[in-house]
Order: sequence, then structure tokens, then C-alpha cells
Amino acid sequence: MAEANYTYVSEFLILGLSEDPELQPLLFGLFLSMYLVTVLGNLLIILAVSSDIHLHTPMYFFLSNLSFVDICFVSTTIPKMLMNIQAQSKGISYVECLTQVYFLNTFVGMDDFLLTVMAYDRFVAICYPLKYTVIMNPQFCDILVLLCWIITFCVSLIHILPMKYLTFSTVTEIPHFFCELAQVLKAANSGTLINAIFLYVATALLGVPTVTGILYSYSQIISSLLRMSSITSRYKAFSTCGSHLCVVSLFYGTGFGVYLSSAVTHSSQASMIASVLYTVVTPMLNPFIYSLRNKDVKGALDRLLSRAASCV
Repeated sequence: MAEANYTYVSEFLILGLSEDPELQPLLFGLFLSMYLVTVLGNLLIILAVSSDIHLHTPMYFFLSNLSFVDICFVSTTIPKMLMNIQAQSKGISYVECLTQVYFLNTFVGMDDFLLTVMAYDRFVAICYPLKYTVIMNPQFCDILVLLCWIITFCVSLIHILPMKYLTFSTVTEIPHFFCELAQVLKAANSGTLINAIFLYVATALLGVPTVTGILYSYSQIISSLLRMSSITSRYKAFSTCGSHLCVVSLFYGTGFGVYLSSAVTHSSQASMIASVLYTVVTPMLNPFIYSLRNKDVKGALDRLLSRAASCV
């Protein structure tokens, strides 16, 4: 019977942010604009880092990887949402839904790991400046990023593999604008205890080491800054961490908002609004934070746009 239910369900219904027909054109225009700004902004960061030799350093190497992940992150959800609005449809196939869940977890995990690696990079740069080029050599940076990808791909499988044993009703509605793991589990008819256990295990594997790594790195950075006698040296050293701290605060702040909205309020509307901030607004703001607060990135972007204008 379970197998029959599993094979019978071919698609889910994504209810979206609003069912009001008059709001659909507004939502389409708004999310299309946000998606294009996100892709363009992060793409400019990648092009600036790759084309400017002054930015061929570990910090900007990790930044370009973060921008690539953010492009993939928004591309996992927004295009499907726009297609459904345009086609006046709410359907998403079972395979598409699980694919969304898998890649969303992968890219969230990559954001998590990359922010931790970037914190470690700042820790080495400030606390061990003379050994920085030796420790953060290109080969080591490549290995760090590769390990991040391997770990997140494997951990994401922890979520997906047990889901093939879940059963759903013939008409399964998901009160969200994408296939969010928690909402899919709530919609299941069968028991989800095993899935919940895997969810907590995966969250612990991703969240605890990364948050601990960021907190440890910045505790050591602050300790090193306090030992500096010159206020100018302190400010100059800490200024290199400003953009990263803003992005970390935005990422974990909105992520915590998603958790609170789903665990405390139990309101699907509040959860969706928090998810918009987490999955759309945060990737859109990241390139602006780094470009507006960083003179090197602004200079590289100016040179890139000047070369593009001269070619035109």
C-alpha cells in the first residue's frame, strides 16, 4: 500500500506567497527584478575577482565561490516560482520537489561552510600575518572548497534518501513558494520520525562546527587586536573583517528568523516571509555589502566596467 501511494503521487501543489490573482503580476515583477539583480551582482563579483590580478588572494577566491553559490541558491527556487506564476499553475513534480530540497540544502550548507572558511582566512591574516601566504596557499584553498562541496553533497543525501519511503495523499499542498524540507515532511501521511532524526543530525553536522569555527576565529581576532598598541593598526586590521561580519550577521540572522517563525509562530505566512529574506534578499545583498564596503572590490569593478564600456 505504501508503495502504491508513493508511485501514485506525481506532483505537489505549491501554494505560493499569495493566492490573490491581482497580486500575481506584482509578485512576478518583484521577484524577477530581485533575481536579476542577484545574478548580475554576484556575477560582477566573480568577473571582477577573476579579471583583476590584485584580487587573486584567498579572501577574494572564497568570495567568488560564495557569489557562485548564491547564484545557484536563488536559481534553485525563483525560476520555478516565476514559471508557475506565468503559467498560472501551482504544480511541481515529485522529482522536481526532491531536487529542490536536495540542492537548497547543498547551497545552504556551502554558504555556511564558506563563511566559516572566510572567517578562518581572516583569523590567519590577522593573527599570523607572516605565515599567511604559507598557510593559505592556493592548493590549500582549493582543497578547502572541494571538501566543502563533498561534505555538503553527502550531508544533503541524508535528507533525501529517507524521503523515498514517505507517502503522500493524491492532492498534497505545500504552503510555501518552494519545496522546503520541513513543509514537505509536514505534508507526508506516513511517520516522519526517521526523517526528523536525520534532519537534526544533518543540522548538527553542518551548524555546530561552522558556528563554532566562526566564533573561535573572531574570538582570536579580537584577542589579537586588543594586543595591538596602535589604534590605527587595530582599525586597519578589523576593517578587513567588516564586510564578512555583515554577511555572517545577515545569513545567520535571517536563518534564525526562519527557525523562529516555523518553531514558535506556526504561521505559514510568517515562515514564507522569513524564507524570502533568507533565500532571496540575503544573496541579493551580499555583493552590495562587499562592493560598497571594500575599496579593492570597488576599484576592480570600476576597472571591469571601464574595460567593458571601452569595448562597446
